[in-house]
Amino acid sequence: MINKIKTAQEAVAGVQDGMTIMVGGFLATGSPEILMDALVEKGVKHLTVIGNDGGLDAGQPAGEFAAKTARGIGKLLEHHMVDHIIASHLGVNPKLNEQFADGTLKYTLVPQGTLAEKIRAAAYGLGGVLTPTGVGTPMETELDELGREKKVVEINGKKYLFELPLYADYSFIRPSVADKFGNYYCSKATKNFNYVMAGASKHTIIAPEKLVEVGEIDPDYFAVAGVLVDTIVEGEKKWQI
Repeated sequence: MINKIKTAQEAVAGVQDGMTIMVGGFLATGSPEILMDALVEKGVKHLTVIGNDGGLDAGQPAGEFAAKTARGIGKLLEHHMVDHIIASHLGVNPKLNEQFADGTLKYTLVPQGTLAEKIRAAAYGLGGVLTPTGVGTPMETELDELGREKKVVEINGKKYLFELPLYADYSFIRPSVADKFGNYYCSKATKNFNYVMAGASKHTIIAPEKLVEVGEIDPDYFAVAGVLVDTIVEGEKKWQI
């Protein structure tokens, strides 16, 4: 069996300026913090980031408490590493809006369900997806995240937007439990985008909270097969405020 286990620094060594990355998480819940820290340490710039939102800034509410440090994608924004963010919710992290206002950050707002389906289309090798979301709104005439015109398709008298797949160079994912081949599952709210992003990029890197031997996870229980995982990073802590 191939040894997929690497350090966080080794895992992100191939990430270069200008690449596109996907980051799992929902307001940083389920985001792979150890991998975000490694990217900050590497100092890569001009990234396009695909995720649900902009993560959290330091001091922002996280449950009943305030985050002591930036969380998730928020770490990348804090260090001005992002040129373009593609997400479904952009109003929480003040760093995101400050950088948009001063012209250093571009963002593309995509409805959450559409975002998930565009990523899934990439992971499953589909040519795109048809969705009624956005028909008859400004989204119908706006260019997509790559500056392409959107097509309106009519089927049985109903109009749909044809949304193209979203691909990335790297997917960064945080499972709750994974085995050493990369089979994994996520608990509760951490599922979010951490399932659909696997396979939607050239390289899928996971940072599980718990790593076990192959065979310790019931095959009926894990949600993503290890064949989609290229690299495993140990050392991710459980969610910390």
